[in-house]
Amino acid sequence: MTAPATYTAFAGPRRLLTAPLPELLTHLKTQATGPVLIFDDRSGRPADFDLSGTLEEVLARARPAGPDAPRSGPGRPKLGVTAREVTLLPRHWEWLDLQRGGASATLRRLIDEARRADPEGERVARAQAAADRFMGVLAGDRPGYEEAARALYARDHAAFLRHSEAWPEDVRAHALTLAAPVFAE
Repeated sequence: MTAPATYTAFAGPRRLLTAPLPELLTHLKTQATGPVLIFDDRSGRPADFDLSGTLEEVLARARPAGPDAPRSGPGRPKLGVTAREVTLLPRHWEWLDLQRGGASATLRRLIDEARRADPEGERVARAQAAADRFMGVLAGDRPGYEEAARALYARDHAAFLRHSEAWPEDVRAHALTLAAPVFAE
């Protein structure tokens, strides 16, 4: 069983709370004053939530649509399918057209095989991307940001610590939390 996804709220450089989404939104709705930035800890991306209305309305808007939710368009919502554009060269499309199940099924199989082949590499890459996105937002204009980002991708823990030393404590600590798989021995 996987742990629930967490989100982290910041008021400027100060971390307010890291928690699963319902707990975080409840805290922000009932206790926070002033502007906050919320980050999805899985991706490091800022997340935007409408905190207007009652707590129940806030939580209902943030709840993911279930399989019984009304359809909003074509696709396979029960499977969580998301349509996006893929650009390939003609030779790639020709090869995909010859594969069992068509282009989408073949791409899904290839991705699943690649993920199984190097789960640790994927975990490190996800952590690097999440930490870098977070750092870009809250530390992007701080001294040592570029050097710390290079150290993150080089997996150089000592250099990362050295270049992020002047950052606000909560920003640095959260960047290190997101980057933990990168620097694990």
